[in-house]
Amino acid sequence: MFENKTTTELHTLGEFGLIRHLTAQIELQQQSSVRGVGDDAAVIDNAGMMTVVSTDMLVEGVHFDLSYMPLKHLGYKAVMVNLSDIYAMNATPRQITVSLALSSKFPIEAVEELYNGIYAACAKWKVDVVGGDTTSSKSGLVISITAIGVAHKDELVYRTTAQEKDLLCVTGDLGGAYAGLLLLEREKEIYKSNPGIQPDLEGNDYILERQLKPEARGDIIPMFKEMGLKPTSMIDISDGLASEVLHLCKESGVGCNLYEEKFPIDPMTFERARSFNLDPTTCVLNGGEDYELLFTIALGDYEKIKGNPHITTIGHVTNAAAGYNLIIRDGSVYPITAQGWDAFRKE
Repeated sequence: MFENKTTTELHTLGEFGLIRHLTAQIELQQQSSVRGVGDDAAVIDNAGMMTVVSTDMLVEGVHFDLSYMPLKHLGYKAVMVNLSDIYAMNATPRQITVSLALSSKFPIEAVEELYNGIYAACAKWKVDVVGGDTTSSKSGLVISITAIGVAHKDELVYRTTAQEKDLLCVTGDLGGAYAGLLLLEREKEIYKSNPGIQPDLEGNDYILERQLKPEARGDIIPMFKEMGLKPTSMIDISDGLASEVLHLCKESGVGCNLYEEKFPIDPMTFERARSFNLDPTTCVLNGGEDYELLFTIALGDYEKIKGNPHITTIGHVTNAAAGYNLIIRDGSVYPITAQGWDAFRKE
C-alpha cells in the first residue's frame, strides 16, 4: 500500500512513470494470470473455463461526489461494483483492468489513495490487476474497470431463465446505501450554507458504509455450492430492487409478485428513511447501490435456503400476463415501476 506523506504533481512522473509507480507493487495471485501489467496486453489462461467479462465506469459528478467520498473508499467501491456483476453470473472474478482519466488537480498522492482502495478490494477477493490505461481529463475523475471472471459452463446463471412458480430471493438487506446517500447530501448542503458547522454523521456508520464502501457478495457463490443450490436466474441490485426485478422478469418473459412485508430492511435504514419523511420501502425499491443479489430458485429448493440469515424470500414468479406486482402490507396490489438510477433520464 502507498503511504502519502507529500504532495507531488502528476507531471513530475508523466503518464508512463505514473503507471510504473502505481503498478510496481502488484504481485499476481491467480495461476491463470500468465502476464499482467507491462506488455501490450494481459495474457490469461482459463484452462477451458468459460470467461465472464463486465465493465463499469464511474464519473465524477455523476456517480460520486469527492466532497464526501474518500478516494480510498472510491477505489474500493469501483472494484466492488464490477465484481458484483461477475458474482451475479454465479462466476468467480480473477482479474481486473483499471483505466483512469485524471485532471491536474490530483497530485500523485491522491491517485495513490485511490489505488490503495483498489488494491484492498483486490486483496479481499484475490483478484489480480493485469492492465488498464491512464489519460488526462478536463472534467474531473473518470474510473473505468473491467472485471474478468470464470465459471464452468453448467454453473453460469443468467437473468433470462426464471421460471413460473420460482421463488424470488435477495441477499442481505436493502435500501441502506440510499439512506446513507441522503444523509451525506443533507450534511453537504448544511456545510455549504455554513462551513463552520461540522457534519453530524455520528451513529450512522452502517448506512454510510453501505454507500461509501459497499461489499460485493462474493461470499454467496461458494455458499450456493455448499448448499447444492443453483439459482434459476440472477442479477445484482445496483439500480434499485424495482428496476432489477423488472429487468429479470422481462428478460425471462415472466411476471412476479413482491411482498412488501418480506423486504429485509436494517433498523438504521428504516429510522433514517423516516427521518427524511420517506417510506423505507421507497429506499428499497428505488434507491440502488446496495450490490446485493436478486435471484430465483425452484420451489423445490426452498428447504436449502430456509432459515439462512443471508437470504430472504421476497416473492414469487408468475406468468407474464399477471404483470409485475407489489403487494403492500394491507393487501393492496400496485404495479411495480422502476424509478431507480437511469444514466440518461431527463431531470
